[in-house]
Amino acid sequence: MSPPVDQARVQHGDVSALASPTPHEKLPMESTTTSVNSLPCTPSPVSTIQVEEQQPANTMDTQAPATPQGPTLPTRNTDQVMADLKRVAPSVPSTFSPKRRLTSYASAKSDFTLSDLSEALVYTDMNGQSGPNDDGSNEADDSIESSGDEAILQTVKPRKITERKRQLNAAADRHMQERALKQLKEGNKLRPEEEAQQSARWLVNQSENREIISSPREYQVELFEKAKEKNIIAVLDTGSGKTLIAVLLLRHIFAQELEDRAMGKPKRISFFLVDSVQLVFQQHAVLKANLDQPMNMFCGDMGCDLWSKKLWEKHFSENMVIVCTAEVLRQCLHHSFISMDQINLLIFDEAHHAKKDHAYARIIKDFYAQQEKHVVLPKIFGMTASPVDARVDVKKAAAELEAILHCQIATAADSSLLQYTLTSKQEQLAKYATLGPRFETPLYKEMYARFKSNTVLNKPLLYAYEASRELGSWCSDHIWPFVLSEEETKKLQAKTERKYHVKKVQEPLAVLEKHKEQLQEARQIIQTYNFEPPNWDPQTRTSTNLSSKVVTLVMYLKERFERPTDDKCIVFVRQRYTARLLANLFSHPQIGTPYLFAGALVGTRSGDAGDMNVSFRQQVLTMMNFRKGKVNCLFATSVAEEGLDIPDCNLVIRFDLYTTLIQYIQSRGRARHTNSRYIHMCEDGNQEHHQIIREVRQNEGILKRFCNALPEDRLLMGNSFDMDYFLARERTHRVWKHPDTGAKLTYKMSLAVLANFVASLPHNQDTISQPEYVVTVQNKQFLCEVILPESSPLRGAIGRPASTKQVAKCSAAFETCLKLIESKYLDDWLLPIFMKQLPAMRNALLAVDSKKRESYDMKTKPAVWAAGWEPKLLYMNVLVLETPDALGRPCQPLALLTRVPLPQLPSFYLHFGGGRHSQVLTTPIMEAWEVTPELLELVNTFTLCIFDDVFSKGYQSDPSMMPYFLVPIASGAEIDVKPRTHPTDLIAWDILHSVQDHHTKWSGNPWDNKSWQTESDEFLKDKYIVDPFDGSRKLWTVGVTRKYKPLDPVPPNSAPRTGTRKNNDNIMEYSCSLWAKARSKRIFDPEQRVFQAELIPLRRNLLDDFDGPEEETPKQCFVILEPLKISPLPTKVVAMAYCFPAIIHCMESYLIALEACDLLHLEIRPDLALEAVTKDSDNTEDHGGEQINFQRGMGKNYERLEFLGDCFLKMATSISLFGIHPENDEYSYHVDRMLLICNKNLKNNAIKLKLYEYIRSQSFNRRAWYPEGLVLTKGKTATAPNSHKLGDKSIADVCEALIGAALLTCHETGNMDRACRAVTELVSSENHQVTAFADYYKLYKKPKYQVAATTEMQKNLAAQLEMVHPYHFRYPRLARSTFTHPSYPFSYEHVPSYQRLEFLGDSLLDMACVNFLFHRFPDKDPQWLTEHKMAMVSNQFLGALCVSLGFHSHLLLFNPGFQKQITDYVTDIVEARKQAEDDAVRAGKLRSECSADYWISVRQPPKCLPDIIEAYIGAIFVDSEYNYSEVEKFFDMHIKWYFEDMSIYDTFANKHPTTFLTKFLQINMGCSEWSVMTREVKQVDGSKPTVVAMVLIHGQVVADAQAESSRYAKVAAAKKAQQLLSGLPLQEFRAKYECECRPEDEAEAAKEELHGTAV
Repeated sequence: MSPPVDQARVQHGDVSALASPTPHEKLPMESTTTSVNSLPCTPSPVSTIQVEEQQPANTMDTQAPATPQGPTLPTRNTDQVMADLKRVAPSVPSTFSPKRRLTSYASAKSDFTLSDLSEALVYTDMNGQSGPNDDGSNEADDSIESSGDEAILQTVKPRKITERKRQLNAAADRHMQERALKQLKEGNKLRPEEEAQQSARWLVNQSENREIISSPREYQVELFEKAKEKNIIAVLDTGSGKTLIAVLLLRHIFAQELEDRAMGKPKRISFFLVDSVQLVFQQHAVLKANLDQPMNMFCGDMGCDLWSKKLWEKHFSENMVIVCTAEVLRQCLHHSFISMDQINLLIFDEAHHAKKDHAYARIIKDFYAQQEKHVVLPKIFGMTASPVDARVDVKKAAAELEAILHCQIATAADSSLLQYTLTSKQEQLAKYATLGPRFETPLYKEMYARFKSNTVLNKPLLYAYEASRELGSWCSDHIWPFVLSEEETKKLQAKTERKYHVKKVQEPLAVLEKHKEQLQEARQIIQTYNFEPPNWDPQTRTSTNLSSKVVTLVMYLKERFERPTDDKCIVFVRQRYTARLLANLFSHPQIGTPYLFAGALVGTRSGDAGDMNVSFRQQVLTMMNFRKGKVNCLFATSVAEEGLDIPDCNLVIRFDLYTTLIQYIQSRGRARHTNSRYIHMCEDGNQEHHQIIREVRQNEGILKRFCNALPEDRLLMGNSFDMDYFLARERTHRVWKHPDTGAKLTYKMSLAVLANFVASLPHNQDTISQPEYVVTVQNKQFLCEVILPESSPLRGAIGRPASTKQVAKCSAAFETCLKLIESKYLDDWLLPIFMKQLPAMRNALLAVDSKKRESYDMKTKPAVWAAGWEPKLLYMNVLVLETPDALGRPCQPLALLTRVPLPQLPSFYLHFGGGRHSQVLTTPIMEAWEVTPELLELVNTFTLCIFDDVFSKGYQSDPSMMPYFLVPIASGAEIDVKPRTHPTDLIAWDILHSVQDHHTKWSGNPWDNKSWQTESDEFLKDKYIVDPFDGSRKLWTVGVTRKYKPLDPVPPNSAPRTGTRKNNDNIMEYSCSLWAKARSKRIFDPEQRVFQAELIPLRRNLLDDFDGPEEETPKQCFVILEPLKISPLPTKVVAMAYCFPAIIHCMESYLIALEACDLLHLEIRPDLALEAVTKDSDNTEDHGGEQINFQRGMGKNYERLEFLGDCFLKMATSISLFGIHPENDEYSYHVDRMLLICNKNLKNNAIKLKLYEYIRSQSFNRRAWYPEGLVLTKGKTATAPNSHKLGDKSIADVCEALIGAALLTCHETGNMDRACRAVTELVSSENHQVTAFADYYKLYKKPKYQVAATTEMQKNLAAQLEMVHPYHFRYPRLARSTFTHPSYPFSYEHVPSYQRLEFLGDSLLDMACVNFLFHRFPDKDPQWLTEHKMAMVSNQFLGALCVSLGFHSHLLLFNPGFQKQITDYVTDIVEARKQAEDDAVRAGKLRSECSADYWISVRQPPKCLPDIIEAYIGAIFVDSEYNYSEVEKFFDMHIKWYFEDMSIYDTFANKHPTTFLTKFLQINMGCSEWSVMTREVKQVDGSKPTVVAMVLIHGQVVADAQAESSRYAKVAAAKKAQQLLSGLPLQEFRAKYECECRPEDEAEAAKEELHGTAV
């Protein structure tokens, strides 16, 4: 079996000058004697050949019509294409040999779903078996990634694909379960350096997996008992174990629920509600570690906002408790996916948030409080450190919280457990000297003077000015390196563009350019600025550039971390900038200590540019490092107060004072460690600071007394607040409830419902679709109108007047939602009907089978042979041997006369053995010959004489049924193709008349012809003798011999005669072939002359250049003429006639191939047309394997053209889709393209066209070349086979080969119109309807972003690119798109990412590379070309090229991880290039003459770098108005140099792990039952899923690996398997894996062609 073959097949053609594709051109008609490879463009028939002899289709003079002819098949829309691909395509079995039809793959795999996408390759053959092969990937750089991907294997071979796949899936799933269990067991054994690679969920689970329920304290049990009885809010200090009470309560509720279910009551579920995504992960991990019931976790980031009711019901039924953000439950309640009576417990974490319009409050107001009295409501349990989170009346706030949550506040009976008061020793006040006034540092002055008008720098400017007082000049200045780092500068530039574009009144572009230039200027200033180090005098404990506040902090931390310690410290600050600055400050050796390890912990929510927010995962990693002591001093914002679980600390410092009681209580709760200290930092003399400290302590006392005074048995709602109090302001707000589902629409909810609806509308992937709210003032009230996007079926609505803008917006949204409900654009659960859908058919099985499955009809004769009438016009084609001496005896040309003119056919070789061969030249004579019945009878007699005497076939004379006629050409006649040449001038009339005379005299009784008896000996030399009674016996006479008499014995060394009727007693009997009875009736003259003759051997296949040893049998013989017959045909004519069967077979093959082209309205060179339809073995498509049932002498087969056509097909459909669907994303493009180019589509269309009839699968057969339709009167009946067996893959391959032939027909002129037409005919889709290359650009409508006003930065980019490659961009915004990573927001520059251009450029680059390889290496087979193309289009090479051109420096991306990968790769590849250049210098060469393969040894580049190259190629193609020569120009200038010597890449593909594994298993081990399976591992934290790849041999998982993509996972798994198997003896391998594969299994596997899903 061959190694994997890239789907973008190697091409066979030159498209070197395609700047200006021309319309359909007629190819010049000329005679040629050149070889097939150098033939000029020559046309085939353009239209259906006419059989009416008065109106012949002279294809040479026919002009191309002005309007292109429509395609043969009706154009289908995308839905029709999908329908054809889904149905079981009806194959067309031969009417002669009907075969059992087999079920197609589509029906066998109808249950293929999205979950199967991770194992994208499942294939079957006619027996439902599969074997390893390539993975069918459309990405060129993935071509080498797999050589066994998804090959099906099993220990016992099942017959059905479903059984086979079930076994594979079972083995893979079993391994995944074992793998998961192993990871759970070994989770704590993970090496520290691996932690950074784990998901956030894993990290949180590792942090929170401790059991907390083992030993509850007394007060926890007390509160738990209260919670069982009634709804309570547990008020306990941070770290006092509130979550434990929740766990105890959940366990109690679970027990009740299970009892209730046993009694048949409806299922109910618990909800643990939290306020942030971080807490979802944290609390879920805690519950998972302490409860044994099924649970799950959800947050909005997981995309669950628009899940269906069915999916939610599945989650609700499978779990006992769900941890989620409150908004998730609120949405579910509004959509009526769940109702309050289906919930048994609501836990509110950080319950103090339940106020105003927080999701906690809305759940109670809209649903809990609205339930009817008979409804069973869930129990409520709230948890908080303080019921008060603002500077308000404590008692009132606590009472309101109780009322809204329908709870009673409860706390520990023992007030000492509240920890509301710390001892003076534990809680300390740290006063710092009064801060001075704010001042301007020199750097600030410069920045302010230059950039005060730039609004995006307002925030850092303001902070720097404030920091001069609060923190000192050093901190004030060091804000700028943070804000103007490379990553943050990109954000600021993007923000600048965004703010410019959103303005309703556009300012001149110059303003935008000025602001963007200012940012670069500011960054330049910071990069060159000489920052002074932080100053600290340890003697005086003072600083010249740090404030007294910072100095005080320095003293505390230096004292605490003076020596090695396990202490942990948190310093609370108000702003992210401050946290970053202080962490940076304490990293300086003169400020920090060797034992102080500083870190910063800030929020995850996106802030302004320069805030540098972090991801949740980064937060968890920081806390993990803090817990382990890698960081022991954490500078944190409020994120560390509430939410994330922070380890106990020895020292908590409030650098910036709290502002509310709950901040104080929560931050103080972090000081849980024994002997911990809590430091309040306040400014000496600052009354506001003192007031805050007094206020929180006073409120703390009030809260303490409030909790202590709570009566034990007071009634719920015993205070003066009820729900009417909270809902009073909302009485005017309308509510709509669905009568059937119960889905509820409120004012507040309508905003979310409308936003979801708009997001679901069709829109460009790069734009953010959202409703626009326009608020106006009328009669002192606000009125709002909603305007929906253009793609919306409704344009919006106007709300009712309201007293506030927010209520007015809600009212307008509510009205719009009502309209959408009325118009059925929102369903019964308030979900939009326009749900975002993945591309249809993305998982469709598009496989076809290459094994012989069906018997199809096969054309045996071309349509031009049609007869049935006596022709009045005949057209001549002269048949000449270019090297007649090669025949071994003199010959005379013949001419073929036909009813219609034939096109100029290529020359072809005949092989005569012994190294002798000659080309056959077929020269059409354009002048028609008007024949009379007499002349027709003359040529008919000659033709029949040829068949009778030379080929022993007697036909009834009927000129009306003769498909063609033969005539001899006069000896020495000059064959002139000029129009004035007439056929009659070339004919050897004497021979025609001689044959006619002989026929007239002797046809009635040839035995009476004794004329030879009177002829001289000289006359009888060199005659053609036939045996009337043995058709296989033909002789050339040498002359009369007087040495022998007829009754003499047969001389020795005579040609032997064998058989029952052969009597060799004497020369007379040797000469006669009559049976004994007939012989007895004949008397021969015993005195007649004896002739020396030469036996003519039976003809072999003259088209086959097989020079084996000839049979050493004598040919000389001695005969008498009386029992034989002297033919009237001259020996020169007979010698040429013996070549005629091979000649006519070849001509018929050409003509049938041209008919296939005519069927598709294509003009293709005849030699290429025949090559495209020639299948010379059962497994022609198996480029590397031994050919099965190889048919000799058929010439070139289709495999090279198929590679070419496949590549052009990919490029053509890519260009077409790019123009027709400008709004599609890359994923949709790939799916749509696969629907067009997949073998299944090509095969289906070929079946409809009956293209299978034209495929040439049978070589020359000397018994089956005869004309059809004649009545045989003598000789054996011989008919050509009229059916052949073809695999689906073969039929599809011929389609691609025809495309390749159409492209090559005019490769010298660069015209690709024919190839475009071929694609249109064969894909039969509205997504490709062009008939000329120029039509592609007509499809392309320039998008708005391309033609929008260009900024100076974009012009500058284009200018920089022009310095690297001499192409001038007409649209610089295309260049900007080329270098815009998908992570870079569209709204920043209003330029889409490079993904679409990369899709286009990938196919263009493939074409250029294959073009180069094909013409540089014309004798290499497709496998070699494919393997070497792998190097040219690999990510590894394109990444190196990207860096070599400096393209990487222009990339815009918002991903620090990628940035680091790029930096590391650039360092490596630059060093590799330098080493190669140094080696060249040492060898006495120029640096430019270094080894071109220096990039092979360097690591894989980040994917974005090769993407840039492909996107750039796509960009210059689009910008140049689809000028393909620009692509070739780029290739010649920048790529060609690397591949001048392709021998250095001979082992490139073989070194690839998957290729190596394929060859090792199949060749070394002879194993065909192996597979590479993949499984996707989803990350619940919303991060990118990973993929596990497994190598299976006979059902056993040998190795596995996990990576970010299936490609890299497969490579890693193959490497592991390679290491395990390498060196394993064959017998051990077979014993270990129970391998019993036989050679025929391998052959079966080799015959299979594997194809994947659409993507």
